[in-house]
Amino acid sequence: MPLKTLFLNPPSFENFDGGASSRWPATREIESYWYPVWLAYPAGMLEGSRLLDAPPHHVSATETIEIAKGYDFLVLFTSTPGWTGDQKLAEAIKRANPSIKIAFVGPPVTTSPDRALNECEVIDFVCRREFDFSTVEFANGKPLNEILGISYRKDGKVVHNPDRPQVDNLDAMPWVTDIYARDMDVTKYNVPFLLHPYVSLYSTRGCPAQCTFCLWPQTLSGHAWRKRSTDDVAAEMAHAKELFPHVKEFFFDDDTFNIQKARTIELCAKLKPLGLTWSCTSRVTTDRDTLKAMREAGCRLLIVGYESGDPQILKNIKKGATVERARDFTRDCHDLGLTIHGDFILGLPGETKESIRNTINFAKGLDVETIQVSIAHAYPGTEFYEYARENGFIINNGAMVDDEGHQLAHIEYPGLPTEYVLEMVHRFYDEYYFRPKAAWRVVSKAIVNRDVPRLYQEAKSFLKLRSQRNKIVRQKKQEKASEAAKPVGAEV
Repeated sequence: MPLKTLFLNPPSFENFDGGASSRWPATREIESYWYPVWLAYPAGMLEGSRLLDAPPHHVSATETIEIAKGYDFLVLFTSTPGWTGDQKLAEAIKRANPSIKIAFVGPPVTTSPDRALNECEVIDFVCRREFDFSTVEFANGKPLNEILGISYRKDGKVVHNPDRPQVDNLDAMPWVTDIYARDMDVTKYNVPFLLHPYVSLYSTRGCPAQCTFCLWPQTLSGHAWRKRSTDDVAAEMAHAKELFPHVKEFFFDDDTFNIQKARTIELCAKLKPLGLTWSCTSRVTTDRDTLKAMREAGCRLLIVGYESGDPQILKNIKKGATVERARDFTRDCHDLGLTIHGDFILGLPGETKESIRNTINFAKGLDVETIQVSIAHAYPGTEFYEYARENGFIINNGAMVDDEGHQLAHIEYPGLPTEYVLEMVHRFYDEYYFRPKAAWRVVSKAIVNRDVPRLYQEAKSFLKLRSQRNKIVRQKKQEKASEAAKPVGAEV
């Protein structure tokens, strides 16, 4: 029998979606959680294992420590914002269960394995990049010095074993939906723009795009695009339909689901007979024929990373797309009846007050159904991080979130104060959603879908966060005004 293993997406800040499938770890404007897909794969390979996704199930740190007493091996998925809290949790688990072995996985320990092992003595080893087989091999008794892709301590020094090749045969991996059914309550997962309840899974791994800010391809999944066979995906979807008859929508949470036209159309032909409602990620380079096939196969919504409406910003971040192409793609989606959730980021390399205005105007012109506006975060391990570090643009000691996990602006360019960027996030939302057309669209949808209570709760959460961020903006302005009023030569 393997070591009895607990795969953990740890408790953290309230409403914090921080690891195991979150590409943008933070406390959301509106409570929402993504599935811990990465942890579900190795959990499906080990008899007697459990996947504990603490945040959506509201399992506290105290309860997690108690649960961990019954296990021999802990695999904890950590995030950059959650690192300090995750370290303290691991130490508490070790005190409660001194014999337990602990491995950390996720982007921070991939990019800085030495730091992780030197800062947290209770960690036995960390896994760099994909960790499926590294954790499973350890649980099955393989010695540390024989496991590829891990780092650990030996004789007071950190040892880095050779890298592990990426997983190529994705069809040989377990179906994550079986682990969801075994260990999780799917009704606990809510994303405002997806139907509830929903279930997410992957049909591919990796992303060949070169976006400089994107965390996963540069740290966890890699740029090599690997795909499951369309038969395997369709078979799991048919199985999931039986497992979760109450689920209203399935979501393909791939880095880029439809990047290859022929494969997407082939998969759509196999999904169509299942009669499912599903959604996915998409790049604006997807052509009309592919979008048409997706719509006919039951696709409802696309998450689209527009990022910016400024042509130079798109070039700076190596987006591989243009403003013109984004407009054509959006028109095609509207014509075909596909809903779009658009993602935008303020504070990317080269950002100015003018480029922010360009992005707001661009978004209003697109007129997609829902949007998310994020503050640019330079995660360690990304090209964006190196750019910001080398140019001295990182401030606040790199702090990305406040004491409650909400996003903080930690990149400041000359002539673009962080408080201005925070203020413009709210201006963006206000100008977008307070247009009569956009406001009515949101309200009428809630009425039709009988989701008025959900809309009310989401509005309360958003307004609470808005108030908190406005407070931060005021404090920043007051600090700078006080600093400017000090006599020349006064001590700081």
